[in-house]
Amino acid sequence: MSFLWILSCLAFIGATYGCGVPAIPPVISGYSRIVNGEEALPGSWPWQVSLQDSTSFHFCGGSLISETWVVTAAHCGVSLSHRVVLGEHDRSSPAEDVQVMRIAQVFKHPKYNPFTINNDITLIKLASPARLGMRVSPVCLAETGDDFPGGMRCVTSGWGLTRYNAPDTPSLLQQAALPLLTKADCQRYWGSKISNLMVCAGADGASSCMGDSGGPLVCQKGNVWTLVGIVSWGSGTCSPSTPGVYARVTELRAWVDQTIAAN
Repeated sequence: MSFLWILSCLAFIGATYGCGVPAIPPVISGYSRIVNGEEALPGSWPWQVSLQDSTSFHFCGGSLISETWVVTAAHCGVSLSHRVVLGEHDRSSPAEDVQVMRIAQVFKHPKYNPFTINNDITLIKLASPARLGMRVSPVCLAETGDDFPGGMRCVTSGWGLTRYNAPDTPSLLQQAALPLLTKADCQRYWGSKISNLMVCAGADGASSCMGDSGGPLVCQKGNVWTLVGIVSWGSGTCSPSTPGVYARVTELRAWVDQTIAAN
């Protein structure tokens, strides 16, 4: 096998698995829990990760942003003993070709406030690089200056509860299409709890719920899926008529870049 052939293959993979372009395009009905959501097409959200403890219990979601970095919510309380599972769709299936990754370092935002839930972001550095492929590839990060207006349709995904009092989280990855809200519209529901570090989506018949925390809210910029929010907090009953609140990536992007550059 020639070195040049290997290089050309790597270049092809790099071009194929650039950020925000799933090799398996998502199918979103009605562009429509994950209360009132629907099962995602397997592999269509290739940046979706499951954060699990040593017993394989799924406790939060996250997003792959490069071969070695994952972003999730600070309130998930990630530790070095936890594991990052990539390429998963059906958590009940032993047959899936998942990558179970160990964690090398955890960087919780130094200004995360558990009372206001501001700066609800944690970066996870993997102990070894992920193998990128059809079902594992990174999402693009929203840029500091990006504008994602109220009313824009975006998608959140995760294995969170499909109703707030469900006995267990679903085995199959769920997705829900949600509109973004302006800050003023969101404050009509949540008042002064909503800061510039948050973005709201939903109140439109679907909602994130417990277990979705840390997972992605992605919007299409051009033809590229971009991480705009990180599932943060919301209605205690996951009410689909109340907007969910997400950490606003445009406001946190500078901290992400600085942290990755320094580590």
